[in-house]
Formats: sequence, C-alpha cells, structure tokens
Amino acid sequence: MDNGKKRIWQFIVTVLILISFTVTSLVGFLFITNFKNIGQLIQVGALIKANFLWPVSIDDLIEGAIEGMVNSLGDSYSVYLDPQEFKQLQSHIQGEFGGIGIYVGLRDNKITVVAPIEGTPGAKAGIKSGDIIVKINDKPTENMDVDQAVAIMKGEPGTEVKLTVYRPGQNEYLDFNIIREIINVPTVEGDLLEENPDIAYIKISMFTTNTDEDFAEELKKLWDRGFKALIIDLRYNPGGDLQTVVNVAGQLIPEGPVVHIVSNDNKTQTLTAPGNNIKVPMVVLINEGSASASEILAGAIKDTGVGKLVGTTTFGKGIVQSIYFLNEGAGLKLTTAKYLTPNKNDIHGKGIEPDIVVQLPEYIPGREEEFQDTQLLKAIQVLEEQI
Repeated sequence: MDNGKKRIWQFIVTVLILISFTVTSLVGFLFITNFKNIGQLIQVGALIKANFLWPVSIDDLIEGAIEGMVNSLGDSYSVYLDPQEFKQLQSHIQGEFGGIGIYVGLRDNKITVVAPIEGTPGAKAGIKSGDIIVKINDKPTENMDVDQAVAIMKGEPGTEVKLTVYRPGQNEYLDFNIIREIINVPTVEGDLLEENPDIAYIKISMFTTNTDEDFAEELKKLWDRGFKALIIDLRYNPGGDLQTVVNVAGQLIPEGPVVHIVSNDNKTQTLTAPGNNIKVPMVVLINEGSASASEILAGAIKDTGVGKLVGTTTFGKGIVQSIYFLNEGAGLKLTTAKYLTPNKNDIHGKGIEPDIVVQLPEYIPGREEEFQDTQLLKAIQVLEEQI
C-alpha cells in the first residue's frame, strides 16, 4: 500500500475511533442517526489527504472540523479554543494577563470595546468604550470572534500592537500603536468619600474568581470605619465569573433570588442570596460598559429595590457560557443558558435601564481638572437625601 493510501486509511480509522468514543452518549446517538453526513465528512477528509496541493495533517483536519462544528451554531460567544487560546482565557479569568488592557465584546457582530482598564496602555492611548475595532495589526476583524481578537491583541510585554478603530460618536477612523504590558487587574477598590465620609465607595472592575472574597474584605474594612450609605461602581465592568457575582450579590440584597438561569431544555435554576445583606441606602453606577455578570448584580439590586441605578443603559449580554476542558489542553466555551433578573426580565440585547439617567461628559486626556463625574455626583446627592 502506497503512502497516500496509508494516510487516507489513517484518517478514516482516526475518525471512526472518534465516533466510537461518542456512540454511548447522546451526541453519539445523534451522529449515528446522521450516518450519511459522517460518511461525507470521512469522504471529504480522504479527498483532501489524497489530492490537496499542500501537505495537511490529520490533526489539523480534525481541529478544523471541530471549529467548523462550533462556528455552524451561529453564536459568536461559542468558540473552540486551541491550547494556547484556552490558556490565555484561564489567565484572563484569574485576573492577570499580558496585553493592552481593554475588554471587548460583540455588538451588532462587530468587535466593540466594552471598557478600557484604567491605567493600562489601552486606556492611556485613548481607546474608549464603544470604539469598534475594525483591524488588529492591519488584519480586518470582520467575521472574527472575540477570543480570536483577544488572542491577537495579547502578546509579549514590550511588543507593539496596532489597532484601527471606528469611533461612532465622531464618525472617524483612528489608528493606535500600543505597547503591550503585563496587565494585573485589581478587581475591588474602595474608600470613604473625602467630601462625605458617611458614604463608602467601592469600584468592582470585573468579577474574577476571588472578587467576592476581596469585596467582602473591603466592605468589612469600610464598615469598621463607619459609613451610612454605599456606592457600588460597575461602570465599564465587562462581567466575569457567575458564582462570584452571586456571592457578591448575596452581601447586598435580601434573602431571595439573585438570578434565574434558564437552560436549553427550558429548566430554570434559581441562585439565591442567604439574607445576610448589609442594610444601608445604596446606589449602583452603570453604563454601556457594564456587561454580563455586572448586569446580573445591577438587575438584582434594581429588582429587589435595595438601591437605585444611576448612569446609562448597560451593554445587554444576558446569556451564560460554560467552559469545558478538552483533550490536549484545548477548551470549548459554549453558550448553554440565558439568565433572567430576579423579576424574570430578559435583558439580552436590551440592557438594564437606570432608575436615574445621567450622561457622563467626554473625558479629554490632559484636561483632567475640567472633568466632572456627573454620575458619581448624582449618586452622592441621592444618598445624602437618605442619610
């Protein structure tokens, strides 16, 4: 048997072995009932191995088939991650990664900046929430998923990445050449307000795996210093870990539902707060950069009536992704559920509207002394009327 035929049979045997591992599960059953399509998959793979002009490995063909399967879902939040991409995702969730310091998401199928992280290269360069990234290193982002975009923007500290963005508010294209750095994300920062020490201010920049513990520690520290009202700042918070935000909400809202998770079979799991919440007047600051897990917290605050939302409408990401570990260090991020607020409102694609709408004036680098945080000032005013 010549080498070409050997490679074809090796491919066929490999695919059949993969199928045999799945036949005892529901997925395997679905494959068996579509045997004709499986036959086409094997036939196409065999034709490629035998006739394609350039060399291609069986591993690459199988990985391409997996990626194609996930892409066929038409869900930009579901993605197959190769080992390198999966490792980057894990480091991102853990709160430390190398890059330029911006969070991105999909809006109208375009890679959009959800929020720059304060003090990072992206923020210093002037990247803004709402910027649409049209090119990364001169590579168009059309049909690119979020994880691919993030993977390209990350890299060794000291190296450069070029972003071309479209800024809707100014109707212009802008180029940014940004030097990558190691990004350490401080997820919780707080203090008593200098102008009114009866009011505590806590900013949560994202929900990583230890944010709930950091939040509890910060809340207790400020409580021991004595405060009568609380501001939670979720502006430009892109979200993060589901259980973490539930734990944070449990410290702020009374006993009852935090969020309802609705699975693909329409079963609902309700995650609840224990009722050991702090009982002070509260305002939560939100804007278009508040997404996903931060919307869960904002929705819980609003529906339970323990606080007021001040700012602008949130991003509107009301679906949940599960992370699956695959062989050889790869992973799968798959949309598996949607979430509803405690009052069972579906906010996906719509966002959460604030109780009090306050626009934030444009921040101009170099003119910091002229900038007024109108949203924070309104939050202070609301709380001063209650204490």
